[in-house]
Amino acid sequence: MNAQAQMREEARFPGVLVHESAFVDENVDIGEGTRIWHFVHVLSRVSIGRSCVLGQNVMVGPRVKVGNDCKIQNNVALYEGVELEDGVFCGPSCVFTNVDNPRAFINRKSEFRRTLVKRGATIGANATIVCGNTLGAYCFVAAGAVVTSDVPDYALMVGVPARHVGWMSRAGERLGDNLTCPRSGERYRKTESGCLELVEP
Repeated sequence: MNAQAQMREEARFPGVLVHESAFVDENVDIGEGTRIWHFVHVLSRVSIGRSCVLGQNVMVGPRVKVGNDCKIQNNVALYEGVELEDGVFCGPSCVFTNVDNPRAFINRKSEFRRTLVKRGATIGANATIVCGNTLGAYCFVAAGAVVTSDVPDYALMVGVPARHVGWMSRAGERLGDNLTCPRSGERYRKTESGCLELVEP
């Protein structure tokens, strides 16, 4: 990207860093403080919030929504149907899908399924998120896990297919039997449905 092209990008997205090797299509909204690094492609009708980081070789498909303060590490593709709320972490090379039964020779664009990743969730490196599921707030999907169903808030998921093996705090620490975060001191409790919630101070 020459200097003139760089100036045009800065005029389109004030306060946003767009690396010269990145491509940002028309009709895109990007919040101030976001950084878009090497070889990223952001397609049209995408909304990206404030203070996000898109690492090398990230692709953001049409009509994808990314909240504020998200970190999307290298080699992640966010296909149409994916929505990330605020503060989501996508580890390197994690995978999203958007069709249950794809065939190269059958057009199934009308069958894209929505995948919602709620506030503060973490998806580990090389994890796979099968489409049509919701990942709960502050959940933690371990590296290499394959998520095939909805994930509760604060749940720790590991394995193939991913199974629920414990709970994580908002600070990203595994909770023991006392359901108290060893880093922040925040306390949690189980609800009648068996899910976890933060005890308000």
